[in-house]
Amino acid sequence: MKSPILHILFALVTLAIPAFSEGPNLEESSKVRAIVSSLKFQTGTVTLKDGLAKIALPPEFRFLGPENASKVLTQLWRNPPGERPLGMIVPTKADLLSDDAWAVIVRWEEEGYVKDDDAAKINYTDLLKQMQAQVHAGNAEREQKGYPAMELIGWAAPPRYDVAAKKMYWAKELSVAGGDEHTLNYNLRLLGRRGVLVLNAVAAMSQLAEIEQATPTILRMVDFQEGHRYADFTPGKDKVAAYGLAALVAGGVLAKTGLLAKLGFFLAKGAKLIIIGVAALGAGIKKFFAKKDVNG
Repeated sequence: MKSPILHILFALVTLAIPAFSEGPNLEESSKVRAIVSSLKFQTGTVTLKDGLAKIALPPEFRFLGPENASKVLTQLWRNPPGERPLGMIVPTKADLLSDDAWAVIVRWEEEGYVKDDDAAKINYTDLLKQMQAQVHAGNAEREQKGYPAMELIGWAAPPRYDVAAKKMYWAKELSVAGGDEHTLNYNLRLLGRRGVLVLNAVAAMSQLAEIEQATPTILRMVDFQEGHRYADFTPGKDKVAAYGLAALVAGGVLAKTGLLAKLGFFLAKGAKLIIIGVAALGAGIKKFFAKKDVNG
């Protein structure tokens, strides 16, 4: 059995021939292939959310809009229904039913202008220890619900922030109890005037080099449009986020109490693997779905 492979979120994304708990039968395989055939891939330049941002796709990448991306997440990868992403960036060569496929889920978090004045002050070693403790503390609840325990092993790639471009990226290495291979959770964030574009890719650790190689291209192809850029922020008029870069890396946002968001990782039984990052926002709960499970 192959280990769980994640891709998404919050959430995110690889896939093998559908990972049904009893193994796919002919009818199920036919339905899955029909879903893949129905997907409408976009090429060239794609506009996100009424001009918020644009993606200039090079030939090696394609894009799935909100409806099609949701179809992949819920019907192919069997994530629970949730808020639709803005879309999904997929390598052109990728077969969404192959074991080594991966993609990047694009989401928009309109929580305000994230100040980056803490960029040079963050101690990522201490932050990692806090994150590891939070993930470990959630295992009792996971196991009580019948899900395997997870651990945050460490940085697969330490956080890096481009102060000029206002783009940040990092990767985490995770282990799932019973899995043979560790999971790679690759995160990219683009800071804008009113919030953050969230790009997540999750895969096996063996795919780190491939995703690392693709990251500069992905960061270059996605940009906010005029009026929505970080430099367009208007002091006194635009909302300022209640958190900074440290909370962004921690996997969520700072609650208004000033506490770091709680991290939660759960597995869907008999389905694709899902990573959920739960962030407390006042009285509300936000869920970030990353990816599904892949079993050979």
